[in-house]
Formats: sequence, C-alpha cells, structure tokens
Amino acid sequence: MNRAKLSSPYLAVAPMLDWTDRHCRYFHRLFTKKTVLYTEMVTTGALIHGKQDFIQYHPAEQPLVLQLGGSDPAAMAECTARAAERGYQEVNINVGCPSDRVQSGSFGACLMATPETVAECVAAMQAAAPIRVSVKTRLGIDEHDSDAFLQTFIDTVAAAGCEHFTLHARTAWLKGLSPKQNREVPPLNYERVYRMKDRYPDLHLTVNGGITQITDIAQHLQHVDGVMVGREAYQNPAFLSQFDRFFGDESAPVTDEEAVRLMIPYINQHVAEGGRCWHVVRHMLGLFQGAPGAKRWRQVLSQQGPSATDAGELLEQALAEIDIARSKYAENVANFATPAS
Repeated sequence: MNRAKLSSPYLAVAPMLDWTDRHCRYFHRLFTKKTVLYTEMVTTGALIHGKQDFIQYHPAEQPLVLQLGGSDPAAMAECTARAAERGYQEVNINVGCPSDRVQSGSFGACLMATPETVAECVAAMQAAAPIRVSVKTRLGIDEHDSDAFLQTFIDTVAAAGCEHFTLHARTAWLKGLSPKQNREVPPLNYERVYRMKDRYPDLHLTVNGGITQITDIAQHLQHVDGVMVGREAYQNPAFLSQFDRFFGDESAPVTDEEAVRLMIPYINQHVAEGGRCWHVVRHMLGLFQGAPGAKRWRQVLSQQGPSATDAGELLEQALAEIDIARSKYAENVANFATPAS
C-alpha cells in the first residue's frame, strides 16, 4: 500500500460535530499550512445513502482526514474507497464519541468494547484503498478504565494493520454523562497515553484532550508523536497561527484582520452558489479573542450575519468596531500614563 508517511511532529485540529465543516476548515487553513485538518464525523449511512455531498472540500484544506462513523466492515470499506477517489489521504474511525445517538448506531466509544469489530473494519478499509486508516479513541469506557483494557484494544486493532492512534486522554462514561460532560468530567490521564507510547514505540500515537497552550503542545511532543487540539482551536482560531513554528516555519503568521479580508471572496463565492454568509462567518466569532472590540465583533456577526448577503459589507463593519475599540483603548492607556498637571 502506498501510504504517505506522517509528518513529524504531527499537529491536528480535532473533528468536531457541527463545527469543523468545510467552511471552518478553509478558514483554519489560513492560519496554518502544516496542521492536519479533520472533517466532522460522517456516518457510513449518510455517505452511502445521503443526497448531500458530505465529503466535499476545497483543495486548500489539504492535508485533510475524513472521519467515519460506522461499524460494518463492508460499508466502511465502500466509504474508504469513495474517500480515496476524492483525494483523501487518510480515513479515521470514530471510536471516541460517547453520545447516545452514536451508541444507538453501534459506533463511537462503545466500539472499545468490541475491538475485533474495529479490527475487521480496519482490514476491510485498507483492502479497499491504498490510503492510511487510523483510529481515534478514548482511554477506556465506563468501569473499563485501565492500561490493560486499552492495551487489549490497541493490540487487536494494530494487528489488523492500524499504525496511527489518536488517544483522547479521558475515559468515556456511556451511562450517566452527556457528551458535554464527557469532555470535562472524566479526569485527563496523559500519563496513560505516554505509557502507551513507551509500550508501542513503532506506532504513531497522538494525544488529544484539554490542550489549550503552546507550552502544552511542546510538553506533549516530548512523549508522543503528535498533538490534536479541539475546542481551543475553534474558539480561538488565532491560536493556530503559532503551530507552523513546530515545523520550522518562522514566517510571519496571518493576522486576524488579514484572515478576515482573505475570507471575503470565499464567502461571496459561497453566496453566489446559493449559500449564506452565516454558513461561514459563524466560524469566525472567536477572532480577536481577548483584544479590544472582541465583544462588539461577536455582536455584529451574530446579529447581522444570519441575514447578511454581502460578506465585505458585513465584515468591514465588524472590523470598524475593532478599530473604534482599539482607539478608545489606546486613548485610555495614554490618559492613564499621563501625570495629572
């Protein structure tokens, strides 16, 4: 199989349902050239039987991974073949989502209890197309919270040919916790992830969960091959502008203002094709986080974005609010610094 070697270090933005759609990914790519982007989870049923094009993407989004939700090896293989035809270099199996809806479909975190099923999917998918098949999983489920349980899962799936695992450093509680609580309540256990890397030096292991600082990324890369960042990248997209330094790229990152203006033609093209400004600008609310005017930026986009038809007009108006806030802030700083006469 001709599978391209993973980058080292490996940095990625996590697949996030309702968030990392194609517009979000295009936007994120403005901030980082090297970081791997993931699609939202797409179920095999939606991909095979749905009327929408669930795996559409812009070439600029590459490197890009399709995350699949499913547990039927034949369906997973068919979807992998379709992904390869469309230019995807990797398909990732979702073995981490703890929601009731996902469990009812017999995929997501509940698959940790049946590693043989995941292994069968991996084997079928790799036979279907010459692209990488990876797995994103939790550290355990419910009372199965031990190194031994995770090792059994990895041993079984790796034996089928999977060489890249992303480990969300929490156990998933399938009973009693909501998906939101599952992202926050189970304690992070990075040490277990590190122990897995020590145990499986030939596997490519990426850590995920609770990572919000560049210093966190640097620390994790001392122990594992890669780092995947989720909510922080979405809620503070400028965070991504620091990632390419890990690949030796010292060029000046794009600024928030530059990113806004680079998005205008993309959004207007989407509108011309029958879409809405809001489909895209909703992913831009986190810009200018912590800076003067950030609240007004969010207000303008949230209040006017849903009905806007001209991206340039909308975004320039929101940028004007940033300029006003900066001027006021600079004036206040100057007044504070000037001694009273």
